Amino acid sequence: MEKLKEILAIIPARGGSKRIERKNLKLILNKPLIAYSIEASKKSKFITKTIVSSEDKEILSTAQNFGADIIIRPKELAQDTTKTAPVLVQVIEKLESNNYKPDYIVLLQPTSPERDEKYIDSALKYFFQKEQEGFDSCFSAFKLGVTQAKWRINLDNKLTPLYDHRKRPRWQDTSEHCPLIAENGAFYALTYEAFKKTNDFIGLNPCAYITDKMIDIDTIEDFIKVEEKLKNAKKTLS
Repeated sequence: MEKLKEILAIIPARGGSKRIERKNLKLILNKPLIAYSIEASKKSKFITKTIVSSEDKEILSTAQNFGADIIIRPKELAQDTTKTAPVLVQVIEKLESNNYKPDYIVLLQPTSPERDEKYIDSALKYFFQKEQEGFDSCFSAFKLGVTQAKWRINLDNKLTPLYDHRKRPRWQDTSEHCPLIAENGAFYALTYEAFKKTNDFIGLNPCAYITDKMIDIDTIEDFIKVEEKLKNAKKTLS
């Protein structure tokens, strides 16, 4: 598996950020945020190619300094409203034009610096096993709790039931065997064929690699928490 398969990791990192200016270049323990994902990808036993997609010259230069390949992203795909999937499509189409086609595509968002190469390799091994059962993609997630009568509060304060509230579930039907889960944003992987069918980073039949909740950096407070966790982890190893 390690030598036979071509596994492409894509790290999308635009220059703009609403909440934190130049977030992807902000230092954590004297290293830019984006470097953590690049280094984890490069150290993976399975990933064979690491690409950073950005419209920002400084991010692209930093990515190269840490050993990643780069693809320049068009300005129209670097807006606040830009979704991740079209960015991946642009990267894949650019690579295909140069006769490169991977067997698997891995999305590593740079806002998860806790995710290291061991995490990536463990998640990929899990996906490879589940692929034999017919699953075409995998994402990392954490458990929210059992499937009880849950509702979502919308921005307008209206409520949306997350179940058919005309058929209220019985307690015995909401056991620990049926937990709710949420994506943690740290890891997504899918086969090339699944990507071509969906043009998205989750296929038609995904499985979940469930671990503890991980910080997905979105605020200054998140930076502080992650830096403290990484500092403590270093102390433990030393």
